[in-house]
Amino acid sequence: MSFKKSRPGGADKSLSSEEQQAKINEVRKMIGPVATKLPVLCSDASISRYLRARNWNTKKASKMLVETMKWRLDYKPEKILWEDVAREAETGKVYKANYCDKFGRPLLIMRPGFQNTSSTEGQIKYLVYCMENALMSLSPEREQVVWLVDFQRWTMSSISVRVTRETANLLQNHYPERLGLAILYNPPKIFESFWTMVKPFLEPKTYKKVRFAYSNDPQSQRIMEALFDMDKLDSAFGGKNTVGFDYQAYAQRMKDDDKKRSELMNPGCSSPISQPIITPQSSKSDSLASDQCSDSDEGELSSADKTTSNLENVDNERIPGPTLTCEDVPRSEAAATKGSK
Repeated sequence: MSFKKSRPGGADKSLSSEEQQAKINEVRKMIGPVATKLPVLCSDASISRYLRARNWNTKKASKMLVETMKWRLDYKPEKILWEDVAREAETGKVYKANYCDKFGRPLLIMRPGFQNTSSTEGQIKYLVYCMENALMSLSPEREQVVWLVDFQRWTMSSISVRVTRETANLLQNHYPERLGLAILYNPPKIFESFWTMVKPFLEPKTYKKVRFAYSNDPQSQRIMEALFDMDKLDSAFGGKNTVGFDYQAYAQRMKDDDKKRSELMNPGCSSPISQPIITPQSSKSDSLASDQCSDSDEGELSSADKTTSNLENVDNERIPGPTLTCEDVPRSEAAATKGSK
């Protein structure tokens, strides 16, 4: 089949492949001829994501998909170019890393403390540009990205509640099931009040993908090692890469991606229709994830535990919320990838 089978869990775990396909066909029928305007958005894989986001309710999924079609035809995200958002990117407040996690998922680095503009419209436009670019980097067998949020220089004035609300709406309404994991790294204690305000904007499915991680927590560091190549991961997240954000180099990379995207995409598409812009790194063996998440190493600190974070003075009082666990390491994906070779 042309769409991925849904992973076990949630309301779809009892649906067979045939039942899932039947619902996909039903949604496509409900949408009607308008589906031909955005063929990739109305592919089996895409419709499946909208159905999963709405617990396989065909009416709700159809409505959601139609709203996204209207948004894409009006907003035209595929036509946003680097020149349109270059000012927003100057400080590296959001950028796509030049490497993937160990499971081939592109990474969006977010540093709200480096906010450099006040326009909500401009900030959202840049986020859309980054999401589109990240999705174009996906290999055919992948469909999700990972967000890494760095809290260096963060204050309550770094990002507005309005921008956060619109970000949540954008992600949940127009990029359903595209977020694999969002890691909030070393959030300061003062972030707790902001988190309390924005949690209501998150749908349950999105909230379940948000995790807190701390540089002084051995468990967090073990999971970070299981998810990322520590030699490539930025030092702000406990990795060994100290290069940092280079605006000029990033600008050139985005310009090059814009050119490639224009060759790979039809107007209005939201997924690669040919070869991806980059080939994400393949995952390491599934034994790596299980080894680094095992209970047997609890008595020893991993190498990442010894890495000095840029945020040395992490508040000892952690924010109440979901932290990284072994469940956040997609071992099943790694096993599937290994088995397909």
